[in-house]
Amino acid sequence: MQLQAVAENPSRIAADWLIVPVVETGDQSAAFRSLDEALRGRLSRLREAGDWTGKAGEALELRESIDGGPARLLLIGIGAPEKMTRSGVHRSLMTAVRRITCKQYEHIATVVPSGGGLEPAGAVEATALALVVGSTGQGLYRAEQGRFSPHRGTVVVPPGVEAATVVARGGIIGDAVNLARELVNRHPGEMYPETFAQRASQIAAQFGIDCEVLDERRIAEERMGCLLGVARGSDKPPRVIILEYRGAPATTETIGWVGKGVTFDSGGLSLKPSDSMKTMKCDMSGAAAVLSAMVAAARLQLPVNLLGAIGLVENMTGGNAYKLGEVLTARNGVTVEIMNTDAEGRLVLADVLDYAIERGASQLVDLATLTGSCVIALGEEVAGVFANNQPWCDRIVAAARTAGEEVWQMPMFDSFSEQLKSDVADCKNVGTRWGGSIVAAKFLEKFVDSKPWVHLDIAGPAFVESSKPHIEGGGTGTMVRTLVELAALDA
Repeated sequence: MQLQAVAENPSRIAADWLIVPVVETGDQSAAFRSLDEALRGRLSRLREAGDWTGKAGEALELRESIDGGPARLLLIGIGAPEKMTRSGVHRSLMTAVRRITCKQYEHIATVVPSGGGLEPAGAVEATALALVVGSTGQGLYRAEQGRFSPHRGTVVVPPGVEAATVVARGGIIGDAVNLARELVNRHPGEMYPETFAQRASQIAAQFGIDCEVLDERRIAEERMGCLLGVARGSDKPPRVIILEYRGAPATTETIGWVGKGVTFDSGGLSLKPSDSMKTMKCDMSGAAAVLSAMVAAARLQLPVNLLGAIGLVENMTGGNAYKLGEVLTARNGVTVEIMNTDAEGRLVLADVLDYAIERGASQLVDLATLTGSCVIALGEEVAGVFANNQPWCDRIVAAARTAGEEVWQMPMFDSFSEQLKSDVADCKNVGTRWGGSIVAAKFLEKFVDSKPWVHLDIAGPAFVESSKPHIEGGGTGTMVRTLVELAALDA
């Protein structure tokens, strides 16, 4: 899609569709008033008649052209100004774009929403991002596509905003979200450790990111015993990817992003039931987010140093699969008694977190579809936040809020570590069924060497099993926006 920003009267924009955000209460925008005037008061009459209210996500199509202007209008509610959030606005804009992109159009324009506490530049960025992401489908293997990106997308901006730069930024972040979605949606016979690493190498070279791929021999030399243990049951050998972007060479401060890349998770010998296994191609969503956010940071030329570390394995049930009761030795020397082979992601992350610190990460964020417990606690649209350092945690939470992604901080009381005590090793890899997401985070904490660290459990929002008005079924690209915002905050 060719994105552009214009500061024009929207009634004069000759697009196939014009999306018009509408507030539920209070005065409408200048764009709304100009369109209402061009339509001789029809929009006001529809509102007075109760045909639409402006409630968040409520849509109304007007297939009535304006001379010299848009051929069709889509009014989309963004709710009451006092309740408006970046997350809610993103959802409404995505609903609008998805509603009209089931057919191919040449040109779609969107008025930037305003009202409440919305920051103008953030609203512009969210609008551009929604055009890019909302118009991109998931049908990678379908003969007939169900969603079509327009050839041109226009963002109708308010005066006083550096529109071209902000729209370009929104487009770049949207591309990164779509890359993460695509990687997750590739079927597991196509996307496995070797092919993910090959794809990462190609993408890194394209955008000037340093990329090193550790094969099985190098992984063994690096003493990553936990990661290798998980990988043993598969015919597909593991890989570890190290991505480096140095946008601030004058400083050694480096943010480390660590991604769980289990390209398919059968559960190992603690085998998952079929229904739980159907979507396990998404167990590399953390890895996809790290790679995609690195690309966005490089394209935006953010003045910050980033290190991306990705551990890639398949968790399978082959004759050499790791076993219950086996003891694995992590890279930092911690021995781990295996009580459940379906708690494999934390084992992969343990070794990669330790390696990222050795490679120079001064602060850490890991992303993983780690526990069903987190989905039970927070639902399918909220990521859990676990931290050993409150100021660092506050920065990630602030980045998520600005980016419009929903997170919630969880407790990290030391008492949860009691569940990990083992009679034969330094720790077990699981505890009881209670507080499972917190226990998993307490396990990971053993491998971060007291560095400021945040663990994002994205098991809920990483994958949607069926489409909703605001989101396509499949991989979501969750936390890409948050990581890029975090890097921008540090810049």
